[in-house]
Amino acid sequence: MAMKLVNKIILANSLGIITIILISAYSYHEFNMLRAKLRFMEIADTLNATFLKIRLSEKNYFLYKDAASLHLLKAGIHESKKILDEMKPKIIVAVGKNNFLEFSNKLNRYADEIDKIGIHGQSIENTELKVRKAGRDLKSFSENMVKLERKNVNAIISEARNGLLYFFSLAVVVAIIGTYLFFSNMFRNLRRIERVTNSISKGNFKKIEEWKMPNNELGSVMRAINSMCDELQTRHEQIIQSRKLASIGILTAGVAHELGNPLNNISMTAQTFIEIYEGLSDEERLEYMETVLQECDRIKAIVRNLIDFSKPKDTEFKVCDINDVIKKTLRLVRNTLDVSGIKTELHLQENMPEVLIDDNKIQGVLVNLINNAVQAMSANGTLTIRTRWDITDDYITIEVEDTGKGIPQEFLSNIFDPFFSTKGTEGTGLGLSISYGIIKRHNGKIKVRSEVGIGTTFTIKLPRYIPKEDKDG
Repeated sequence: MAMKLVNKIILANSLGIITIILISAYSYHEFNMLRAKLRFMEIADTLNATFLKIRLSEKNYFLYKDAASLHLLKAGIHESKKILDEMKPKIIVAVGKNNFLEFSNKLNRYADEIDKIGIHGQSIENTELKVRKAGRDLKSFSENMVKLERKNVNAIISEARNGLLYFFSLAVVVAIIGTYLFFSNMFRNLRRIERVTNSISKGNFKKIEEWKMPNNELGSVMRAINSMCDELQTRHEQIIQSRKLASIGILTAGVAHELGNPLNNISMTAQTFIEIYEGLSDEERLEYMETVLQECDRIKAIVRNLIDFSKPKDTEFKVCDINDVIKKTLRLVRNTLDVSGIKTELHLQENMPEVLIDDNKIQGVLVNLINNAVQAMSANGTLTIRTRWDITDDYITIEVEDTGKGIPQEFLSNIFDPFFSTKGTEGTGLGLSISYGIIKRHNGKIKVRSEVGIGTTFTIKLPRYIPKEDKDG
């Protein structure tokens, strides 16, 4: 079971806090020990200075038998014992209990030898030797202990430096490994979400595969995005259908006129057939019926084209000739162009490569562009449709050009935005946005160039169809 993001964050923070606590505890211990040893060295320096005075008083006493020197000697020993008693805890922390006891014993032994001075039965020479020996032992032990502690201080500083370097290196390694273990997958999922949302913003509603979804909060976000994709896809198809139905309203007048022509021909043919039936030969009667049949086929073709255009369908990609799709589209809008007094020019390159498209949806895009062109032009305007292909290019090009009023430059960057319209209340602002999404789902491109008072040209690029065997080859 995948770990929740909140648990990953808590665990990562906990590891970081534990690492900081370990580093802090280690540093605190080392610095405390360092401070204790430095404090001991201060105490030892004070004691050594006192010992120096004591030894000087000792020398004066034995040389001059000066009672004042003996008094100073005993006062110095008393002061040293007092310092040891007051600083006992700190000295023990710095040098250990055994060293403290030995230091204290040597001081007491020296004091005992001093106390024996002048006692009856003790020769002065023997007493002097013992006092001097005890004094030398005490001073030597103190100096050696100070030297040792100076070395220990340097060792602690070196160990602390190395220890901190080790802990910080460990912290960096833990951070790198922790980031990779805990967050690398999360970052991949975030990038996947970013790609999908960018794709949605461009009209491509491709969902995230279920097996790529982690069982955590990001997985819930991905499932919500997939649900949103389904809803957007449904609404997108509804909007496309609404736009088609709106386009049908524009086409109705032209289609009705086009249906009227063959119906009138059928009616006139039938009336004439009835009136002169008796005088017609069998061959002439067949010719009249063939005329009726041809006009009926014309009507069927018109109705079939209109139904194919208006009927909602799922995206069905198939290999098509783009020139045929354009011609089929023009048959739908031919009478709209005629009624509007628009001249149509076709420049379709021959031997164009085939394209893999949903011809119904591409037809819808073309109808939308043609209707926009018609609305932008007055009578006697010219609609030009071109196709071309460069043999070195993987895209075929379709251009829909009009001689209308054009689009101001400040609007061109927003022309494909949903609900953006240059028609005021007459437009929904969805037609070009939907067309943009359709072309993008075909892995194509659509762009516009326009000049006010000159006209507008929409350029569509669709990838040419490359058979699988050609790809493999």
